[in-house]
Amino acid sequence: MEEQLIICEKPKEGVSVITLNRPKVRNALNSELRQQMADLFIQLNDDPHTKAIVLTGGDKVFAAGADINDFLTTGTADMYLRRSERYWDAITHCRKPIIAAVNGYALGGGCELAMHADIIIAGKSAKFGQPEIKIGLMPGAGGTQRLFRAIGKHKAMKMVLTGDMISADEADTMGLVSEVVDDEATITRAIEIAEQLSNYSPIALAQIKEVATLGADMPLEGALALERKAFQILFDTHDQKEGAKAFLEKRPAEYKGY
Repeated sequence: MEEQLIICEKPKEGVSVITLNRPKVRNALNSELRQQMADLFIQLNDDPHTKAIVLTGGDKVFAAGADINDFLTTGTADMYLRRSERYWDAITHCRKPIIAAVNGYALGGGCELAMHADIIIAGKSAKFGQPEIKIGLMPGAGGTQRLFRAIGKHKAMKMVLTGDMISADEADTMGLVSEVVDDEATITRAIEIAEQLSNYSPIALAQIKEVATLGADMPLEGALALERKAFQILFDTHDQKEGAKAFLEKRPAEYKGY
């Protein structure tokens, strides 16, 4: 029987919570865990009852990075043939909003995993870092790309070249996280935001994610055109008409996702 390295719960209607489940090794991201996580993201992406996703490592630690034991005998061909990008692509291409709830360490692959989320809620104990340089490596899942886009070149270069960690408050100041709360409130706050988003139009949320992601790598003129087209397309949806009607009638909207 396959070990359950990922736990999925549904504490609120429309909200799914994914919890990494390797606490004895600080949720180290081995291949089995990443495969289970990718499979679950694909499943939830197609689940009409899941409107928003919370990703957490639990109360004590988010993820302390890759499982170093995997690296001892791995060669270039082995790493290439693993096609580990498919694990990350399942998260990147998820149309549902993803809120990361981070307590404790989010290092290496753990930091990169958190950066795949749309919103990051950090507990005061959270520590972020890309320490790969300390074992003769470099980030391989977004640490030299997503981190630079999030906090700028010089802050990011300091993190990836030194391997030093930053605190939750430092991450907040840099713009790496969305909000800092007490540790005991981290997951609760993430679920609260997910529940709020679950009451919005799924198609509008998906369009915001897609335009923001694609537009970030485009020249401004093209990105604005992409935004404008997506904005216009939404006027031909049930949800847009329902949202406007509900607003005028002063009642909650009943969104359908189309």
